[in-house]
Amino acid sequence: MRWLFLLLLVLNIFYYIWHQQEAPLRAKDVTPLSLYRGNQQDIRLLSEASDLSREKGKSAPAETGCLYVGGLVRPELAQAVERRLNGMEIKFQPLPKDSPDFSGYWVRVAPESRRWLDDVQLQNLSREFNELKHKIMPCEGVAPAE
Repeated sequence: MRWLFLLLLVLNIFYYIWHQQEAPLRAKDVTPLSLYRGNQQDIRLLSEASDLSREKGKSAPAETGCLYVGGLVRPELAQAVERRLNGMEIKFQPLPKDSPDFSGYWVRVAPESRRWLDDVQLQNLSREFNELKHKIMPCEGVAPAE
């Protein structure tokens, strides 16, 4: 029993020395946030930014993109959504079904009609059509069309 105790003691000492010889971890150099800021002086939530822009009479930054509504698999549901949008007097453009960016049937809401289709309207449409989704994306593609 005494030999077992001495063996464990020697192993612990060896283990301690082995770990002490490893290189200590250095702290990563962090660049101050003030160098990255540029024009923006503080961090704001998107809701705060849109509230500030509405108070100033400007359009919200999220309105720079186009609103896409769809994600429906069946064509009859897509036609029903199009009829519903027509009934709400919202201008839209149907997108081809085999588009690489979107799976299913999607429509792009015209920017001038987007103000009529707010979050409440989108939630009502989502409740009416279970598979319906919406995205805000850039209106044009990233690469120039040639």
